[in-house]
Amino acid sequence: MTHNSKKPPVANGLPGVTAVHPGVSAQLREYYQSVQEEGIPERFLSLLERLDMAERQAGDGHRIKDSTQ
Repeated sequence: MTHNSKKPPVANGLPGVTAVHPGVSAQLREYYQSVQEEGIPERFLSLLERLDMAERQAGDGHRIKDSTQ
């Protein structure tokens, strides 16, 4: 006898915006928090260090002299 078994969307506090799945925002926050807490892999840190070194070496040979001196 029910003509519509779906529940209406729940308002999430933002004007004009309704949450279709109210638990999604909590899940996204939880996932984001877990990513923030992960450490940076050593391989990635090593790669960043090598990139910094290459940029410094390239910059040493291509510095623009200050024309005011």
